[in-house]
Amino acid sequence: MKELTLILGEISAFMWGLPLVILLVGGGLFFVFHSRFLPYLHLKHALDITLGKFSKEDKAKGDLTHFQALMVALSGTLGLGNIAGVAVAITIGGAGAIFWMWVTALVGIATKFYTATLAVNYRGVDRSGRIQGGPMYVIREGLGKKWLPLAWLFCLGGMFGALPIFQINQLVQVMRDFIAIPHGLATANDHFSFDLVTGIFLCCLITYIVMGKLERLAKITSKVIPMMVICYFLLTLGVLLQNLSAIPSAFSSIFIGAFSGSSVAGGFIGAVVLTGVQRGAFSNEAGIGTESMAHGAAKTNEPTREGLVATLGPIVDTLIVCTCTALAILVTDIGDLQLTGVSLTAQVFEQAFPNIGGYLLTLVVFFLSTSTVLTFWYYGSKCAEFLLGKRFEQGYVWFYLCLIIVGAVSSLALVINLIDIMYALMAIPTMISTVLLAPKVTEQAKIYFDKYHG
Repeated sequence: MKELTLILGEISAFMWGLPLVILLVGGGLFFVFHSRFLPYLHLKHALDITLGKFSKEDKAKGDLTHFQALMVALSGTLGLGNIAGVAVAITIGGAGAIFWMWVTALVGIATKFYTATLAVNYRGVDRSGRIQGGPMYVIREGLGKKWLPLAWLFCLGGMFGALPIFQINQLVQVMRDFIAIPHGLATANDHFSFDLVTGIFLCCLITYIVMGKLERLAKITSKVIPMMVICYFLLTLGVLLQNLSAIPSAFSSIFIGAFSGSSVAGGFIGAVVLTGVQRGAFSNEAGIGTESMAHGAAKTNEPTREGLVATLGPIVDTLIVCTCTALAILVTDIGDLQLTGVSLTAQVFEQAFPNIGGYLLTLVVFFLSTSTVLTFWYYGSKCAEFLLGKRFEQGYVWFYLCLIIVGAVSSLALVINLIDIMYALMAIPTMISTVLLAPKVTEQAKIYFDKYHG
């Protein structure tokens, strides 16, 4: 297992090298200037669309309202990438990695606008005759069949990158640390039985929801996500209010660390940038392409409209939620520096709210991680259907559900490396196809704003 972890780590480091960083950040900057800052200038309009102001005009094919599409997309991004992923970024890249997560999110606003607009504009029909959206359909319908290998590459990455092992692994870890061990249900050295039983319970719960398909998923995420975001924001606000005097130095460490290169891994600025961009991509998925599958299911005939809705994603999940996590960690004096991932974040809340902080975070993590797992099931199954057909899609769903149990007892390092590799595989075809089709997005945007604001 250790050898496999090392091998996957080397592959991940190679794939997340400078070329991919240039593709994600450089591509995002290209969209910023290509759009002439259009997504940033219409954030209020994006909010109006999301809240249903134009819902009567959207009598189109699709499965989700604009709000539901955003909530499903956010349930995929607002998970442990925002809680555990930020802690991993600080542990590996230092405080400066957070600055580069912000950069990824800021340019990601433009990237999301382009990918979600294309997901609606180039919707296609799957093998069952259902209308679908996502990078694989954008490539097939927008670029033509000669580009299909790029679509297959995305689907391969999507099938494995959407697997539930990271989310479940970290959920079980926080449940073990704050429920099982304190109550004698497990020990620090002997917790396999608890992990296994918890994994089986989560598998049964998620199977029930999965059987309800996208409609049940949309109903659940539309209720859970707003509630959990507010709850988590109040938790972190409580930590920050207790440490007001430390907030300026926390911000200072982020900006200084971003350019001083004081990272744990490597000790040079490149490691800080790579860590920040990598964790930022894992947090908001801008340029990865998964969330555009949710936006592609929106009920609308206006591609630009859903593109604008998608721009709210990076603002909520990275600029707000990830910043809350980062500041809560940086202002708190954590004695045990050996902690990482969700355990580090949990320790922050336990220290701020003795005896209840860990339980409160466990509750938030439970809902966010399970909603992410549900959304990732939807993404992975769509990729499986596109690549190998309906029968394989059904088999993939059961394989996915079984991996919930595997994730409960897996190594964190192995899990992170595997997911990172798959995210890189998805980013390459998503960004290439989006750059090639960028003129179509600006053309759609001009038509839309001439129609509604002319």
